[in-house]
Amino acid sequence: MTKVAVVTGGTRGIGEAISLALQEKGYTVAANYGGNEERAHAFSRRTGIAIFKWDVGDHQACLDGCATVSETLGPVDIVVNNAGITRDSVLFKMSFDDWNEVLRINLGGCFNMAKAVFGGMRERGWGRIVNIGSVNGQAGQYGQANYAAAKSGIHGFTKALAQEGAKHGVTVNAIAPGYIDTDMVAAVPPPVLDKIVASIPVGRLGQPQEIARGVAFLCSDDAAFITGSTLSMNGGQHMY
Repeated sequence: MTKVAVVTGGTRGIGEAISLALQEKGYTVAANYGGNEERAHAFSRRTGIAIFKWDVGDHQACLDGCATVSETLGPVDIVVNNAGITRDSVLFKMSFDDWNEVLRINLGGCFNMAKAVFGGMRERGWGRIVNIGSVNGQAGQYGQANYAAAKSGIHGFTKALAQEGAKHGVTVNAIAPGYIDTDMVAAVPPPVLDKIVASIPVGRLGQPQEIARGVAFLCSDDAAFITGSTLSMNGGQHMY
């Protein structure tokens, strides 16, 4: 029986690339999405990947959603916590709602999804959780106090949960992408984006497929001795 992988935010951008990479590796993929019905259904028609809609920031919705995936496709063996949003603003102008919503989805979603599947993974003696962080969670970024805090929290969450899962065959790792050629980055004003690209030693934006290949590796049996790690994939923009 093939392993079942849930990818949150799995129908667009980096999430789409991850869903396709895991499908290519032979996993049964469930792509979660939160809002864009048209894009999600077009993705499913094009790829044959099953889609499931729920808000990852809603704890009960994650429990119910993963239960539905398990009933439909089988027990969840892999979770990739990719779903995320931005609500950028300097702190002086940032509303509490903008702070809270980014933390609720970007960081809270990781807890909610892990809570939904971690027990089953432990019982079966195998599991993979991969959390998508960010270079801006490692280095910080002007006007992103909420986003940077949430992504930085993901890296700490990864290390702590990895210690809980290790003896049960459950690995927990993170990937910290740099600036990737997605719709989110395309929305950055051209003069700002030009400065960002100039700060990347390899001289270009990353591609979603490059992140996806890293995720696929961390989900594989070849990565069984890797847990609690963060793989930085940023073209050399931030090294530490």
